[in-house]
Amino acid sequence: MAEVVGGFLMPHNPMLAMARDVADRAQTKVVFDAFETIVQRVKDLNADTVIVIGDDHYTNFGPHCIPAYLIAIGDVEGPVEPFLGIERSPIENNVPLANHILKTGYGEGIDWAYAKALTVDHSVAIPYHLAVRDVPGLKTIPVYLNAGVDPLLPSRRAFQVGQSIRRAIESWEGDERVVVYGTGGISHWVGSTGMGRVNAELDQRILDMCVAGDVDGLIAMPDEMVEAEGGNGCLEIKNWICAMGAMPGAKADVIAYEAMQAWITGMGFAELKTAA
Repeated sequence: MAEVVGGFLMPHNPMLAMARDVADRAQTKVVFDAFETIVQRVKDLNADTVIVIGDDHYTNFGPHCIPAYLIAIGDVEGPVEPFLGIERSPIENNVPLANHILKTGYGEGIDWAYAKALTVDHSVAIPYHLAVRDVPGLKTIPVYLNAGVDPLLPSRRAFQVGQSIRRAIESWEGDERVVVYGTGGISHWVGSTGMGRVNAELDQRILDMCVAGDVDGLIAMPDEMVEAEGGNGCLEIKNWICAMGAMPGAKADVIAYEAMQAWITGMGFAELKTAA
């Protein structure tokens, strides 16, 4: 039987690829060391598949079509954005398991949108390049939540999607060892007058709730409050909530946090662990 063996929370800031040298060197080292820590932990867990939970940034989706939640069940490549400076290349998917997650969800009332071919944006490509690619044989299943365009996916539904992902994995006939990445955040304002702000106090509150395993507290945070205090980019904590849904009872160990003014983002990293 397949199993979820670990989970991690991390940023997917495009500045990690396109503007690495503009930030404070000491902070930059902390951030990239955190990604290296995640890579080593995934190796230690002997994981062979990762589910990367991100959100689109008006690259693949827009007013014509905005799925509430989508899973890639076929060919994957990326990134779609040339400005990242990362060469577009194939990303190996675990197609049988992705299809099983989709069909299991359908049976539970989780009405997935799906892509049989997907060119991912930075929300998947950055975690892939910094926390997947260096783990030999690690396959990637991209999941996208609508955490950026009103009407937003409710946080409770994001959690339920994560729960369904776990049930699907545990009912799969294979022997995969799966890790889940909740990506994005924490505080940042994108394309608004607040751009450049970082609310380290809010970021710490969010991390503290993750450490306490207080996913209900995260779900209870109104979107309006999250956006007002943490910026529209902070709504990406829905991706974290989804990852926590896939690891019931998990509490986070914080790996690192840096308030990166140069990268206009509070950069938080944590490992999700369940009681032994």
